[in-house]
Amino acid sequence: MKFSLVLLFVSSLFLHGTFGVIICEDLTKDNCSFAISSSGKRCVLEDFEDKKGKVEFQCRTSEVMVEIMADYIESDECVRACGVNRNTTGISSDVLLDKKAIVTLCSPPCYQMCPNVIDLHSNLAVGEGVSLPDLCEQQRNHPDCAMIELLSSSFVADGPTGSANHRRAAPAPAPSF
Repeated sequence: MKFSLVLLFVSSLFLHGTFGVIICEDLTKDNCSFAISSSGKRCVLEDFEDKKGKVEFQCRTSEVMVEIMADYIESDECVRACGVNRNTTGISSDVLLDKKAIVTLCSPPCYQMCPNVIDLHSNLAVGEGVSLPDLCEQQRNHPDCAMIELLSSSFVADGPTGSANHRRAAPAPAPSF
């Protein structure tokens, strides 16, 4: 009886090792964005043009490490709750400029139930000099002022309008996930 339990346990470890390893390059386009490889690095969807000029997509391993989890593919529920798009290529902080996206990210179904998406966007915000938890708190308490704080941070240079002509390129976030 004990031998059978030990054999079952060892077999389950072997099967997990065989089937549970996530390698970004093996993921499909539909599972790539918001996935974390077994090595703890974020997967990123990249597009490229094939020899016939057709745009193709490929999942790649980024250099961005995730401290809170590994071996993870984001659930469809979190993708919907957080308003993110699996077809997003690269990792960008552009979503932080969209008030509707901030409201969705800060909503309880996303913020409280989807730590992977929140971790990614929190680190993107830090790379821009903004705190996502503070932004969410301000958005909950003063919804009309949250974007003012964000836009007055590193996204907008001197100038009262904040138009695209006044925006400067945002620095790439440090790969400190």
